Amino acid sequence: MAQSAGRTERFNIVAVGQSGRLSYEAVLLAASLRATNPDFDGRLLIAVPQNGPKWAADPVIYDVGILGLLEQFGAEVVPFDSVQFGSDYPYGNKIECLAAIPDEPFLFVDTDTVFTGPLAQVGFDFARPSASMKREGTWPVLELYGPGYNAIWKSLYDRFGLDFVSSLDTSQPDEYWQRYLYFNAGWFFHHSPRAFGQRFMDYAVAIRDDAPEELVCQPMNPWLDQVALPLVINAFGGGRPGPELAGLDGDVTCHWRTLPLLYARESDAVVAVVEQVMAPNPVKKVLKEYLPFKKMVYQGKGREVRAMFDRNDLPRKEQMIRNRIKREGLWVR
Repeated sequence: MAQSAGRTERFNIVAVGQSGRLSYEAVLLAASLRATNPDFDGRLLIAVPQNGPKWAADPVIYDVGILGLLEQFGAEVVPFDSVQFGSDYPYGNKIECLAAIPDEPFLFVDTDTVFTGPLAQVGFDFARPSASMKREGTWPVLELYGPGYNAIWKSLYDRFGLDFVSSLDTSQPDEYWQRYLYFNAGWFFHHSPRAFGQRFMDYAVAIRDDAPEELVCQPMNPWLDQVALPLVINAFGGGRPGPELAGLDGDVTCHWRTLPLLYARESDAVVAVVEQVMAPNPVKKVLKEYLPFKKMVYQGKGREVRAMFDRNDLPRKEQMIRNRIKREGLWVR
């Protein structure tokens, strides 16, 4: 039975951090969680891959300023080993880190996420996993004479003995991408990171190494995690998020992805949280070392980007937003 909003069981939040960009984003994530959810009683876990043969450069966070802020905001650094993925496919971190965290209900969020409202408003049912629908039809990429959406997705469900029909949104037309279960892996949840992570690993590695023939021409990088994720969720009896989860990618969380896009299209509430939690001098001293934060927030260029767009009448495609910002010389990543 789904938990009603305000009565969700205790759970942990996990995000992946590593040296460079993700370490700075992790500080913003942690600061926003503590500012907007001071009574959150779970653990905030920043999972950090350890150096090893899968990494071309050491991914461990050594910056004492960043580590100090993470501790100040109540985050715990959890190391994990990269067995299957690493530099060649860093998105695999969100799969491999699940084996290292406590086997308790969890919400995974990408590090480029800010919390903007109370998590108590979200009605999680950790027995029925789900994930973010803030996505576009990026996969599969159809070839002129190749298999269609139906054949490609069905081959994957058949490969793992899953119920393909149960995954379909029959309100959408046949061969339209939204008919098929497809998520952004920016957030997902379940009651057991150990079980979920093992299934996620098994499916992702099998697709990478021994995909059905219908996928022979399909790109797997960077989409592998998003190809495997709906299969994992279906396997555990989950599906598309219902209205009880609307606060995610809504009033409670924002997956902002890049700061120029945040300033261009996100709400005033999101911008206010970001600027407020980044304002204190001890935070500014550390975060200004990261160029996008320095330029967009501390030098005010984000406000220039924001003035370029009407949030009620944004360009239909994200690429159009990106191109306009780039033409003005304000894009930074």
